[in-house]
Amino acid sequence: MLPLPALPARLLAAPIDLNGPGHYLHWGVIQISVANLVVIGLMLLAFVAAILLPFPRFPRKRGRR
Repeated sequence: MLPLPALPARLLAAPIDLNGPGHYLHWGVIQISVANLVVIGLMLLAFVAAILLPFPRFPRKRGRR
């Protein structure tokens, strides 16, 4: 495989260092990684936005139902 030039390689690199151990939150017997908790939060935010934001409405032509 050919090496990537420095600039595109930096653009494709992870914004944080992924070589270390993960960070976990503990609530009694429940243990979840911070990364998974962020993904769950973003999914819930997208779900709530999909429920609350109105659908676009198109004007109806007269005489048609």
